[in-house]
Amino acid sequence: MNTDLERRADATVFPGFSGTAVPDWLRRRIAEGVRGVVLYHDNMAGPEALARLTAGLRAERADLLIALDEEGGDVTRLHLAEGSPWPGNLALGAAGDPELTREVAHSIGTTLAGLGVNVDLAPVVDVNTAAGNPVIGTRSFGAEPESVAAHGAAYVRGLQATGVAGCAKHFPGHGSTVVDSHHDLPVVAEDREAFEAVALPPFRAAIEAGVAAVMTAHIRLPAYDDVPATISRAVLTGLLREQLGFDGLVITDSLEMHAVCDRYGIAGTAVRALAAGADALCVGTHRGEARARMLREEITAAVRRGELTEERLTQAARRVEVLAERFAPGRSSGSIDGAPDRSSLTAARRALTSADLVPLTAPPLVIELHDEPTPAIGATAWGLGALLADRLSGTTVVHTDADAVPPPDPNRPLLLVVRDLHRRPRTAAVVADLLAARPDAVLVEMGLPRYRPPQGTAFLATRGASRVSALAAVEVLTGRRGPAPVSTAGPAARRERG
Repeated sequence: MNTDLERRADATVFPGFSGTAVPDWLRRRIAEGVRGVVLYHDNMAGPEALARLTAGLRAERADLLIALDEEGGDVTRLHLAEGSPWPGNLALGAAGDPELTREVAHSIGTTLAGLGVNVDLAPVVDVNTAAGNPVIGTRSFGAEPESVAAHGAAYVRGLQATGVAGCAKHFPGHGSTVVDSHHDLPVVAEDREAFEAVALPPFRAAIEAGVAAVMTAHIRLPAYDDVPATISRAVLTGLLREQLGFDGLVITDSLEMHAVCDRYGIAGTAVRALAAGADALCVGTHRGEARARMLREEITAAVRRGELTEERLTQAARRVEVLAERFAPGRSSGSIDGAPDRSSLTAARRALTSADLVPLTAPPLVIELHDEPTPAIGATAWGLGALLADRLSGTTVVHTDADAVPPPDPNRPLLLVVRDLHRRPRTAAVVADLLAARPDAVLVEMGLPRYRPPQGTAFLATRGASRVSALAAVEVLTGRRGPAPVSTAGPAARRERG
């Protein structure tokens, strides 16, 4: 039998686990006090399997918080095999209509609620001011704080209207960094005044919109503290709680990320984060049972040693409980078929920009150039060749890396499909050679459109690699729009409490 102290410690730990069924160890831990879990790539095997998994989790505790990253766009958990039916934040920001953003977020929330998920670790409200940012990029609504704030607040309202908790991330702002915190610790160079003028307005707007949770960033801001934001009391309590007035749940980014675990260890980061003002600890799938048990032991030992006050632990556990009460799971009548809805396709179409583009009149060779996805994106399908082949019979699709590009047929149209070419010098050099040899080729950029092709090159930018953005691009490339999709997952979908 767990002590009350151990149950409070368990309540702050949101473990991950492997597989598509609830492991026995997690059943035991939920009975002992775990109040939330985080789902990752390897928990996904399609909508029906996910619904069975969440039902199995709720059989152990009806009000369990079940969280995942369903941002839309490049970062999806539900649609790893085919790409997201929702445009990502950069496309929504470029579409320029916060009402569309609200509708897309409502569609995401309705789908998640229908699958038994009640916490979405979204939206990203980082202002992406660094072109070389390797981890935010198209996940951001853009580079202007006012626009990011408007779209972030709209996203929160749309998502939470479905009964799914939103989570604004990554506080206090990961957009000006050029290091991925999955691999190392980014350092923010701006002084306090400059940083707050750009990074904080979106978080302030999300808080005013009633966002349920905020996720911390594993970044160091010397203007505030010498330690990463996740374990900084100056940032989490002083800035977020006291200056911005946020009283909801603060959840850490994954404790396994090298920015923090290489410096403080997972347990050391966990204890420091709780002491700084975090309430929930996001834990990955590796060594799930052993890691969850170790964290409980280390948190309770820290209380006994005086490194973490019992009052702070009680406050953190209570915030988890309040979130579970506020977002108790219900039943949704929304669609889970994965078809893009009208709002998503409208936004994806509006986000497109092109130059010197003429619709294809013959089936092309499509060369999709691999990139190395960030851990946040993972092995998610992207590209537009398959959709184009469905629309234009005879299309040939080659998915390869920059070192294995086949010689293009001079008698066929050529499409080069890339993602974040400005950050990939080897791929950019190969593309430059191909464009020099084939100035009639079309370059399609499905990431952040910072690369500038030679004058006169036919160019199309989607601002994201979601399936719906690829569909919008195929419409332009072929000069033919498909029929408007019909989906019940949009803003009119009903949700019943149960």
